[in-house]
Amino acid sequence: MARAAPATARELLAASFSGMVFGFLEDGHEFPESYGSSSVGSQENDAFLLDEGEEAGDQEEKDKRFWEKQHQLLQATLCRTSSLETRIRSLTREAVKEIQRSGTECGCGKPMASGCRSCLMREVSGRLSNAGYNSAMCKSKWRSSPDIPSGEHSFLDVVNNSSLKKGEVRVIVELNFRDEFEMARASDEYNDLVQKLPEVFVGKVERLQSLIKILCSAAKKCMKEKKMHMGPWRKQKYMQAKWLGPCKRTTSTPLLAVGDSARLGPKPKESMLTVDLLEMMHNRHCMTAVQVV
Repeated sequence: MARAAPATARELLAASFSGMVFGFLEDGHEFPESYGSSSVGSQENDAFLLDEGEEAGDQEEKDKRFWEKQHQLLQATLCRTSSLETRIRSLTREAVKEIQRSGTECGCGKPMASGCRSCLMREVSGRLSNAGYNSAMCKSKWRSSPDIPSGEHSFLDVVNNSSLKKGEVRVIVELNFRDEFEMARASDEYNDLVQKLPEVFVGKVERLQSLIKILCSAAKKCMKEKKMHMGPWRKQKYMQAKWLGPCKRTTSTPLLAVGDSARLGPKPKESMLTVDLLEMMHNRHCMTAVQVV
């Protein structure tokens, strides 16, 4: 009788594992669910969905905190003011209201109230000058660069040198400030922020810099949330170029309102008969002088 070849270690291990498995099955034991490949995948999916939900919740909380912070920064910046800014702001508002009520006409023939921006700026600047301030119409102009396109912008400013300690203080006056930051298809959060801006801004250069930073950061966040491309004219560098770049200053005098010319009195008129008579008297005098000599 032939002897069987001795079993290898691998065969013994396989037999042992097979017996163990079948022993569990025969005794009524079942594998825990964690041993099944399908249950492992299910647990992994549940964990993945849970992580996604937590991340979404975290992102919503971050977004909420961002907009709350922007509102706080904006409010704090707008509330800070100096006595110089307050006086210029009050005069500017009074001038705009008075011009709109009176229906002052400008050189282009349009009423001020209808939105002739250039003439309105000239009128406001002239009235600030009459009040004793060094006010002027400013026109900034910049060339295109890799970051922003070329452009130009007109606004007002007041330069004050009354304090030797503070030196020169420049106050920017923008009559359409809110409009400069409004965007089509913007988010509700961004629109709420922009609505807190004054229509007429009067403030120092440093205050304007802070506002530009706050609003451009909010615009960038808005475009990212809506998965939209942010135009270069919305970038911080472009907005800074409008008011804070090199500009040409032009002083102006206020225009006459309707009816003001009548209060100056009628212009003297001369008839052709009067002119002819004066010329005849002048010629006669010259001829007489020659005869006497």
